[in-house]
Amino acid sequence: MTPVGTDDIERVVRTRLRSLRTTLGLSLDDLADRTHLSASTISRIETGKRTIGLDVLVPLARALQIDLDTLLDVRHDDDVVIRPEPSPWGEHTIWTLSRPTGNTIAIKMRLTPSEMPEQQVHPGHDWFVVVEGRVRLHLGDRDMMVETGQAAEFATMTPHAFAAVDGPAELIMIVDREGQRAHVHHAHD
Repeated sequence: MTPVGTDDIERVVRTRLRSLRTTLGLSLDDLADRTHLSASTISRIETGKRTIGLDVLVPLARALQIDLDTLLDVRHDDDVVIRPEPSPWGEHTIWTLSRPTGNTIAIKMRLTPSEMPEQQVHPGHDWFVVVEGRVRLHLGDRDMMVETGQAAEFATMTPHAFAAVDGPAELIMIVDREGQRAHVHHAHD
């Protein structure tokens, strides 16, 4: 990867600031009201006529509802293809399909038939689609079958557990950060 220079970082940040402002439908005056910076200062930042410092970045990022890490991220998307590697997850196998920096995590999971694990609760939200096989989902007092091509979505504060039925099953799962921590933790208990 080629090192990124200060000029490149500033150019990317300026473009992001302007793009975020316009995408959110904010005028320079609207953003000035939210940041306590002047509209002319914001304009000069966006056009490169003023240097970018933390004194302006922090209020701008806060007003545009973006964290500084995301705003300053200048990694190139040279390689947008994710090449997941299988890793054990309890008795099953998972492939992480997303980058580790997002708020949500996409996982491909291969379940082998097993007894239904004990229901767990944790903060977060889960969503999965069965791409092959059948998955039995225990959600609170409910017991349901999720067939190939069907999806399930639920709040994870409801006691839940799932297992493959009648043979292996593959699913694509999307969990938030809290859900990922809980699922990985429970798989290793």
